[in-house]
Amino acid sequence: MKKLMLLGIMMFSGVVFAQEKDHKYEVVDNNVKATYFYENGAVKQEGFYKDGKVHGKWVAYDVNGNKQSLGEYNNGVKTGKWFFWTDNNLSEVDYSDSRVASVKSWKQDALANRN
Repeated sequence: MKKLMLLGIMMFSGVVFAQEKDHKYEVVDNNVKATYFYENGAVKQEGFYKDGKVHGKWVAYDVNGNKQSLGEYNNGVKTGKWFFWTDNNLSEVDYSDSRVASVKSWKQDALANRN
């Protein structure tokens, strides 16, 4: 389970820093809000940049609009609790200085209400 979780985290991190052709940037309160899209137009990720670094809340969605992950950056560093949804699991990863401090996982009967 930990290997799967770490793989998911690494994939998410790679997507955050990957350059996408389908994106939109807008200035919001001295930050840049970034929105990345799937080919079908659905939102893939949303988050903010401050001084060129990821900063604030970031959310990733699957192609159907279901949340895949939710977390926060502080000047490019993952901080606090991040949540990752998979088929029938919810995992909570606690970060300290972009390092995994702890991982908790729960099985859920249905994740239909994760939006």
